Amino acid sequence: MSGLRTVSREERLGARRWDALLLGSGIASLVAAIRLGMAGQRVLVVEEDGNRDAFPALREPFFLAGARAQGVLDTLLKEITLPLIERRRIESERLALQIVGPDLRLDVGAPGLTAQELVAWGITKPETAQAIARSLVEAAEAERQAMLSSPVVRVGRRLARARPGTHGSHVRGLPAEAARPAEEVAALLVAQTRALSNLGSTQPSPEARARLLGSLMGGAAGFGGGPPWLSGMLRHRAESVHAEFRSLPGGFEIVDNDGEPGLMTEAGQLWLGRALVLAAPETALANVIDPASWPDFLNASRSARRRLAVHLRCKTATLPEGMGRRLISLADTDDDLGDVSVSLYASESETNVEIVARALCATDPRELDAGLIADFEDRLEERVRRLIPFCDKKLSRRERLRPRWDDDDWLEDPPPGQGWPAEIDLRVNGRPPVYRLDRAGIAGLGFEGDLLLGWRGGDAIAAEL
Repeated sequence: MSGLRTVSREERLGARRWDALLLGSGIASLVAAIRLGMAGQRVLVVEEDGNRDAFPALREPFFLAGARAQGVLDTLLKEITLPLIERRRIESERLALQIVGPDLRLDVGAPGLTAQELVAWGITKPETAQAIARSLVEAAEAERQAMLSSPVVRVGRRLARARPGTHGSHVRGLPAEAARPAEEVAALLVAQTRALSNLGSTQPSPEARARLLGSLMGGAAGFGGGPPWLSGMLRHRAESVHAEFRSLPGGFEIVDNDGEPGLMTEAGQLWLGRALVLAAPETALANVIDPASWPDFLNASRSARRRLAVHLRCKTATLPEGMGRRLISLADTDDDLGDVSVSLYASESETNVEIVARALCATDPRELDAGLIADFEDRLEERVRRLIPFCDKKLSRRERLRPRWDDDDWLEDPPPGQGWPAEIDLRVNGRPPVYRLDRAGIAGLGFEGDLLLGWRGGDAIAAEL
């Protein structure tokens, strides 16, 4: 039993129908919508009201790996037949990110650069630095090949558990040089893993950590100009060719119409599909679905945390010389804010730069109130001001809407023993057919996990339809 309310005869009269309804408009959902549309399915993406008008960088991943053949990104963009003129906007950058502390500004990128920086800052010896960089490159490449050859998801067959393996001559997982480094190196690797992973409070698997850390050795994929960036490019592709988009300003109910799943909005509109795909975190959906109608196949009590973000604007001339486009500001002993990831984006005017700063909040997101969020965001802004010491009044906070449920910064953890490289079970209910793009199961791979989940998940659901 699904526990869903069956709609009445009167409610069915004005129903709209599609083949697939996707609830949420994050990266995995956008990719899945494109793949479903490419398979000839009629697709509706349901998003939260206001997301369309939000500053686009607030929906961007902190770090994009693989500008060319080095990651999942380039392969996927070719698979969805994104025009070459748009793919060419994505540039290869030698510098992946910078790690900044009270007495540290370490550049991470190409293996030679990273090893040289580890030595120059007195963190480790040359031979150790070179061994770490070299082994991470090999581990990341083995993992990349495994990611592209893996089914990632399953529907209606035995769940494949994670087990150690090899790819070519390389044993998969975190190499010994990175798994048991000296304390100074370990602290830097942990900070990078936290910034790149999309898990709430658990550690990524050794295979996932190998991919996250090793992907940095290939530099970054970046956009030299203003939007649209990755999320905007995927959305434009989906909306212009493959899917329809509708937004919801408030709550809704998941309902059953004689075996067809759908949504009943607060305004009384009924949207039905041959399949419903949950592409938003269940802990976030609990904010807007009436508890009395909460389906029994969903788990609203999952372990979850939330990244909180601020959008700032600064005069370009005030940026410190040599400041990269992506930084990890290491945890400060003076407060409990933790590590902060900072991204810089080109604005429409060359005189300004847009800044998005994020940090993982230790408070359960279901217990966050307006006061706690405001205090956290104030401290985030203060951390950015320390990175730009001469910004004075030339740095300002921009107003933003905080999504309640359609937000990739809600981070959930998978059940123990699951997560990459284990496969993800897509089906959560058979009648009516409901699927879940369970981001928690692949969150250890960061943004590449979102791409894979949408790609493989969309294909698997299309095959079922």
